[in-house]
This record gives sequence, structure tokens and C-alpha cells, in this order.
Amino acid sequence: MRHSVGLALILAFSPVPAAFSQPVSPVSVESTYADIVDLADVSTLVVHARIRKQIELEPERSPGLEAGFVRLYIEADTVALLAGNAPVGESVRYLVDLPRNAKGRSPKLKKDEVLLFARPVTGRIGEIQLVGSGAQMPWSPPLELRVRPILASMVAADAPPVVTGVRDALSVNGNLVGESETQIFLSTKRDGPVSLTVIRRPGQAPEWGVSWTEIVDQAARPPARDTLEWYRLACFLPAALPGAANLSREAGSRAQAADDYRFVISSLGPCERNRLVSAG
Repeated sequence: MRHSVGLALILAFSPVPAAFSQPVSPVSVESTYADIVDLADVSTLVVHARIRKQIELEPERSPGLEAGFVRLYIEADTVALLAGNAPVGESVRYLVDLPRNAKGRSPKLKKDEVLLFARPVTGRIGEIQLVGSGAQMPWSPPLELRVRPILASMVAADAPPVVTGVRDALSVNGNLVGESETQIFLSTKRDGPVSLTVIRRPGQAPEWGVSWTEIVDQAARPPARDTLEWYRLACFLPAALPGAANLSREAGSRAQAADDYRFVISSLGPCERNRLVSAG
């Protein structure tokens, strides 16, 4: 009776998780660095849990369910809290959409260990809401080893700010033919200073770097791939320099600023995502 009451309460009072508006990616899909940060960025809790019980919800209680998927009510024991600024008890309850198996049945999850990216449901102790598609991942030691450094980097004192776009850019020529410097200033969620500098010298390959302080540092270097610094740039900068942000007046300088911006984007490489994440 206790489980039936819990299910009724979570259906009656819990908001529908964003994961329910879009299908959860199949568990065979390998999460990229960006996939994990996307989820962690909007999570209040990251929980390692062991599933104790599952109940398949009827279609009439599963609005918006994708064809070929099933909506499950899950009760799970908490194994560890990897990150969180909200209390979590010895067990958690939540809803999740997963693809049916080859026989059209619900996947059997009892005793499976999972990693959950979630937020608590206000006023409902023990109930959590997954933050988006793919927010329940099959737990494994290698996955936890990937996730823990990401979580640590996000709460570090020197964590890079969230980049929201390009504020302005300016390119100036040097004293020698073929010598130039382009500075690109980025806008951020909380006005944290971020600037990119591209240096070109005659007979040398162009160099660029990023500065995360008020000081524009010509010795700055590009961020390593699959770091939080790389993610903030590669996954959120526009593909091309916005014309309104280009402060250079001369046509040649404007073209140089646009070329240098393309050079930075190319150097960063694509922000690869294998999971469709909704953070609604």
C-alpha cells in the first residue's frame, strides 16, 4: 500500500520532468563531454542510486510519451551523492521515459545502478525530477571517473563563466606587413571577463588564446579539448562573428577580425553531442 500511495502522490503533485517531452536516448549511446556538462549545468543533484522497484505507467498517465517508449515510476536506494546543494535521503523516487526492448516490453531495471542528474521536487521529500533526456545513465566505475572531475571543475573557485555570445571585436594591423592582432570580447552570464586574442606574424602560423581575467594576455593559450574552458567556448559561441560586434571600420580590418574569429572556431573544433538534452 505504501508504494501505491507514493506513486499516486508523485503523479498528482510532481511536475512532469522535461525528459518526458522528448525520448531518453538509448543506453547504448556513449555520452560525450558536452552531454555530461549539459546535464550537470542544470542539475541540483547528481546521485548514484540502485533501483529497487519499477512500475510501468498506463498510457493515459503518460502524456507526451514518445512512440516506442515506456514511462516508469522508479524507487531507488541512494548509494552516493556525487554533487548537490539539496538534501537527499536514503532513497529517491522519480519518473523516467525509456525505450521498450525488442519485444515491446519495459526494460528490467531492478538492482541496476544508475547515475541521475536531477533536481528535488519542492515540498516532496525523497522525490526528484530528472533534468532532461538522458539524465538517467547506467552507472559504471569508468563513468563515475569521467563525471567526478567535471563536477569538481564546475564548483572550483576559478571556474570559467557561462559564455552567452560575442560582445565586440577589433582587429588592428602591426608595423610589419602581415602582422595583426585581433581582440574579441565575450559576453557572459554574470559579466565575468573573457577575451580572445589572435596574433599573426609574418612567416608564422597564427596563434590565439583565451583570457579569463580583466587582463588581456597575449601569452594566453587555447583551452584543451574536453575541459570546462573549452566547453564554454566551443559549445556556445556563434559559428561566425556577428557583424554588429565587429568594431573595425576599415574593410580590411573587418575582414581580418571575421577571419580570425573563424580561425578560433575552427581550432576549438565541434561541440559533439550524442544526447538530446532539454533543461526545461
